[in-house]
Amino acid sequence: MKVLVVGSGGREHAICWKLAQSPKIEKLYCAPGNGGIESIAECLPVNAEDVEGICAAAGEREIDLVVVGPEVPLAMGIVDALSACGIKAFGPNRKCAQLEASKSFTKSFLSRHNIPTAGYLEFTKKEDLLNAVGIFGFPMVLKADGLAAGKGVVLAETPEEAVKAIEDMMGDRIFGAAGDKVVVEEYLSGIEASMLCFVDEYTIVPMESAQDYKRIFDGDLGPNTGGMGSYSPSLVFTEELSGQIRTEILEPTLKGFQQDGLDFKGVLFVGLMITDKGPKVIEFNNRFGDPETQAVLPRMESDLLDIFLAVTENRLKDIEIKWSKRKSICVVLAAGGYPGAYEKGKRITGLDAVDEDVMIFHAGTVKKAAEPGSGSGGQKSGILTNGGRVLGVAVTEDTLEEARNRVFENVSRIHFDGMQYRKDIGILVNK
Repeated sequence: MKVLVVGSGGREHAICWKLAQSPKIEKLYCAPGNGGIESIAECLPVNAEDVEGICAAAGEREIDLVVVGPEVPLAMGIVDALSACGIKAFGPNRKCAQLEASKSFTKSFLSRHNIPTAGYLEFTKKEDLLNAVGIFGFPMVLKADGLAAGKGVVLAETPEEAVKAIEDMMGDRIFGAAGDKVVVEEYLSGIEASMLCFVDEYTIVPMESAQDYKRIFDGDLGPNTGGMGSYSPSLVFTEELSGQIRTEILEPTLKGFQQDGLDFKGVLFVGLMITDKGPKVIEFNNRFGDPETQAVLPRMESDLLDIFLAVTENRLKDIEIKWSKRKSICVVLAAGGYPGAYEKGKRITGLDAVDEDVMIFHAGTVKKAAEPGSGSGGQKSGILTNGGRVLGVAVTEDTLEEARNRVFENVSRIHFDGMQYRKDIGILVNK
């Protein structure tokens, strides 16, 4: 089969890495890919959000399956467009993609189907929201309704911080149209966890659990990011909790999809807060989480292509998904200044110094030709930074402690100017 993965981040690198292990794939493409993906897939110069271009590229190369990684093309209806061209695609259609593209759409869905979540209110006028500062107390949770690259959530600790966040979102429109509507939620305290699920119209199958770390600094301090690391399985999940999540959240969600005519096919990312009153849904995403994917897929023993095909053909119930008992961890190396302003084009060294079985998932990199007279070797590797989150360093070991020790030992061998990372990945942090 010929398979095309759409996207250019660490998630897409992990998906390509796993798909490349399938003996059923004769040719693997990625559009547009990045400096690391090109070592395992042919990268095509087509932007992930160029829906027409992706459809044309898939048609020209007679692609059998397109796997869509990022949320924006899903929200734009890329699956609908590919289907109209007769090309099989893994991912939810435009209607279902509203579950991530609109916070209010999801909150309404959760409320309508009695799925546990935080209380909320919606605001479309800045003045009304300013008059409601502190309505659920503090911290005040403010969420830009639309897509904001994982950065559209603010936990305002004081009225002053809340007012600034409101002015940023609805006044200065730092998230563009995503902030035209703002959802305010009651603050949930507990431990955050993530559950990725394969879903077709009749079946929902959770993958192994993972925990993400959203804030930039150790101890969950500083602003939100797209995710600074992950490990799997989550220390939070017990058999009892997993059963509770299935009964109270996953099964009602699938039933809700069916009742609302949402023929969801793809990956449903369920962001959870494990509170003292039980698990509650923080958010839904329509695709593999990033960086949870980089921790979960290394533990998968099944052929990922088989699962993708089963989902697209509504036969997920017939597939047995096997997982390793080993523990995995992924640490994100980010650019200096991220999630704010940062510089690109910093040369990365030490990639050839890591242990052979360590997985380096490229998130924001570009490969440049060696400069004349630059010589060779790791410190002239030609891999430059090209994004906020640059690399994900992942390992699997028999115990989480071993995984933590080895991942940070290998991280210490990699360098680029301004590199920053969290050192508490794999440790429980209470909110």
